[in-house]
Amino acid sequence: MSLLVVGLSHRSAPVSLLERAALSQDTQVKLLQDTVAAEPATEAALLATCNRIELYADVDKFHAGVAELSTLLAQHSGVGLDELTPYLYVHYEDRAVHHLFSVACGLDSMVVGEGQILGQIKDSLARAQDMHTAGRLLNDLFQQGLRVGKRAHSETGIDRAGQSLVTFGLEQLADGGDVEAWARGKRALVIGAGSMSSLAAATLARAGVAEIVVANRTYDRAERLAQILNEADGSDVVARAVRMDAVPDELTRADVAVSCTGATGLVLTAETVAAAVEGRVGAPVAVGPAAGEPPAAVRAAREETPLPPTSLGTEEGCPLDLPAAQGGFSVLGEAAVAGMDAATLEQHATWVDNGTVDRREARPAPDAELITALAATASVTGRVPERRRPEPVPEVPRPEPVLALLDLAMPRDIDAALHRLTGVRLVDIESLAEASADAPMAADVDQVRTIVSAEVAAFGAALRAAHITPTVVALRSMAAEVVASEIARLEGRLPDLDDKHRGEITQTVRRVVDKLLHAPTVRVKQLAAEPGGAGYADALRTLFDLDQETVAAVSRADRAGNETRHDRDARTEGGHE
Repeated sequence: MSLLVVGLSHRSAPVSLLERAALSQDTQVKLLQDTVAAEPATEAALLATCNRIELYADVDKFHAGVAELSTLLAQHSGVGLDELTPYLYVHYEDRAVHHLFSVACGLDSMVVGEGQILGQIKDSLARAQDMHTAGRLLNDLFQQGLRVGKRAHSETGIDRAGQSLVTFGLEQLADGGDVEAWARGKRALVIGAGSMSSLAAATLARAGVAEIVVANRTYDRAERLAQILNEADGSDVVARAVRMDAVPDELTRADVAVSCTGATGLVLTAETVAAAVEGRVGAPVAVGPAAGEPPAAVRAAREETPLPPTSLGTEEGCPLDLPAAQGGFSVLGEAAVAGMDAATLEQHATWVDNGTVDRREARPAPDAELITALAATASVTGRVPERRRPEPVPEVPRPEPVLALLDLAMPRDIDAALHRLTGVRLVDIESLAEASADAPMAADVDQVRTIVSAEVAAFGAALRAAHITPTVVALRSMAAEVVASEIARLEGRLPDLDDKHRGEITQTVRRVVDKLLHAPTVRVKQLAAEPGGAGYADALRTLFDLDQETVAAVSRADRAGNETRHDRDARTEGGHE
């Protein structure tokens, strides 16, 4: 087996990089074509979701395969190889099988246990089959991955360990509360009509929203999804379809909006959303400050509230030159002393304490150097450094959001600046990744890991056993040819031999050959199925002097038959999970 996977996901790369590396449908097709055209790879399949990009290939050289697949990912994603490489992971042979099976079971998902990934794996396999880039190895791998994922969900409680990304996102919008209680009676806008958007619409309908508006660039698909929602059993939701240009108007009436499209640019800008919620909050709508900057209301409160005096006394009789006080601050304050020499500073301090100083005999105090340093600092910064504790900044209460936004697209559909917009609550892939990092994992996860380990071992054994099958078939074919040759030679020596005796002799010779070959061929299959058993096929070819081209011809015929069977099986498979 020479299975190789090179990829990046939410576990290895920041969301911002995943967003930049996202591949369009056309780019995915071109990447697969270029992969199988490259020298090290004979098969290829691509698993591209909102939080992972993984390229699977059957390669004949490990290092050359890693270099080629990494380069192709960089070229087609538009992210430089130097920038992409630190975030790439590589799995080979059994580790690659283990990785895909774990992904299929939801163990590697952002929300552990979610089942959406099964449909995405099925789509990846179907695309590779349609493009004829998946051969026997990847067909077997992905088909078995789907079976392992289904087994994990049916035999364990992995579903309790997590849920779909949609449900998790809605839980975040509800601040961890009951989604149904939060969603009941709300008006929802769903942008997009693909699998993720459809799942979001169905989840919102089950949660009890009063209305769902579906917007999509292809209006017919929006209408079809709205019709499905209206006809669904057990739901009283009213669904309707609109065109994409109606989204700004629909936002003014929506309570929650979910977006997941294949657009390469923003679908909802900060300006569009700000205009939609303006007038629905009790304060003017404005994008908030950047991180670390106080809110506008706090800045305004600071400007309107006069600063308290920093020392006691009045300006009358102050020995300092009044024009030296800049900015209108009290000369008793610290701004007035900026740039003064040490003697004058001492005189000012003495005057504040109601003391007397003879200016003609003024001399630096023992701490004059410290005062001089403070003055130098004040001349640059405009103030003397303080050691007193700063006053706490008053917190301005943020109004309850009037619009909840859930962005499940990669790259993002909704402007990230909306995190700071008054009256809006935004949850996107990045915030979901942060929230899921602390999510508890159910005990059923251990069961699924046990299943994955057992399935990986079984898959590897079957693959290694299959690897020796062409050699065994070639050996039996050679034995059959030897039997036929010897029977023909016997007929030449005994031309008067009747058919009955000729048949008996032929059957006897064949039985002898079969019995001699049975034990070695069965045992060699068992040995080949064990780790490190690949060398038994070479030993068998050497011992019996088998023609390599004959073995290769058997392997090609077997591969063609398997590919036909896999295509037939794929046509009978269902849709998304």
